[in-house]
Amino acid sequence: MVKTEYEIRHEEGLHARPASDLCKEANRFKSSVTISKDGEDYDAKSVLMVLCMGAVKGDVIEIRAEGDDEKEALEAVIKSLDTE
Repeated sequence: MVKTEYEIRHEEGLHARPASDLCKEANRFKSSVTISKDGEDYDAKSVLMVLCMGAVKGDVIEIRAEGDDEKEALEAVIKSLDTE
């Protein structure tokens, strides 16, 4: 398992477009990808779950990936969050 903390930088937080981009990237990989916020876990492969997280600018989330391609999955998800 690999994990990292990430601070949300988007002005509007993790709204529909970045949430969709994140999920598209997470779904490209076999590894499970989970996001934790305030002690709750969310499946990063589900747009609905990511939106339900309610992450706003300044929130710190933990992103975890576990599986055969976990490092690549984690890097791709972070890259999707950094793009806007």
